[in-house]
Amino acid sequence: MTGDGTRVVRAGLPEPAAYEPALPGPVFAAHYHLPGDAVGPYTYGRDDNPTWTGLERAIGELEAPGADDVQTMTFSSGMGAISAVLLSQVRSGDAVVLPADGYQALPLVRERLEAYGVEVRTAPTAGDAQIEQVQGARLLWIETPSNPGLDVCDIRRLADAAHAAGALVAVDNTLATPLGQRPLDLGADFSVASGTKALTGHGDLLLGHVSCRDPELAAAVRLWRKTAGAIPGPMEAWLAHRSLATLHLRVDRQAANALALAGALRDRPEITGLRHPGLPSDPAHSLAARQMRSGRFGCVVSFTLPDRAHAERFLAGLRLTDDATSFGGVRSTAERRGRWGGDAVPEGFIRFSVGVEDVEDLVADVLGALEEAAGA
Repeated sequence: MTGDGTRVVRAGLPEPAAYEPALPGPVFAAHYHLPGDAVGPYTYGRDDNPTWTGLERAIGELEAPGADDVQTMTFSSGMGAISAVLLSQVRSGDAVVLPADGYQALPLVRERLEAYGVEVRTAPTAGDAQIEQVQGARLLWIETPSNPGLDVCDIRRLADAAHAAGALVAVDNTLATPLGQRPLDLGADFSVASGTKALTGHGDLLLGHVSCRDPELAAAVRLWRKTAGAIPGPMEAWLAHRSLATLHLRVDRQAANALALAGALRDRPEITGLRHPGLPSDPAHSLAARQMRSGRFGCVVSFTLPDRAHAERFLAGLRLTDDATSFGGVRSTAERRGRWGGDAVPEGFIRFSVGVEDVEDLVADVLGALEEAAGA
């Protein structure tokens, strides 16, 4: 089997053809020629598109290298992918287990599920606490590392427990990417991610995907996509496929930069609650080191400054880092998460997404902003 870098740059490409591009351009089509009663692979633009096909094949090759049974469906956003799994698999009277500390928009999904008569149970990511809630549930939703707190749970242990209880398992793999973690190989039924973030990495498109091995589960997700119309545009799909070619370079550089930045912040007296799974001192490090691949612990570092004003002074003092939401981009971004009101974090909590800048410049910028904020 080839290495990650080789696999990434070749993923999803068609067989070479004379005088054709290596990566065909986007196909813009609402309908296709359908002679007679024939039904081919492409019939209508809400059902499928050749540009999606290439991207979905590429992602599937990264989610489960060497496997020929993985099906991947792309969506117009990460929330489209999340909604597709949950709303295609559960019915009124079912129970779903969600992380209590997961992605900020999960409470919106919870409201919708409960409005449909679904029981929603929650538990924190750390300590595999969700395992206590799976009995009688239809689906367990895992997010590891969690966003924004960066806690880690044992996917294999939770998946085994959920399956023993008759529940399906979905893993939000957004922060890790398929190069850092392979949920399907760890027992999950679904691997879900927002392609908006590290997977595509340039902060210029919205995208999501779902990968799974079971053809019936995949068919249900695909039908939900068709019914809801949560489809990606061909240009977004093409840009995503193009971006995948540098995924291994980006995630390796970002992981190394994030670990270096976290190390530089360990002894800062104004910082508390410093988290990054790659730090040997991090509570999640031991499990992350076993579960995540090739030292790719992600690009996010989180920490807390004394209060809101201190955090805002710090953000204002940064010169190489944008004050922006989301994470996983080639340019570093940071934000005070409390401004959104949806995360259970202190007012001075900072989520820092580390980019691919020269690490010496990045660390100097952050330390300089901290000095500026402390001296105000």
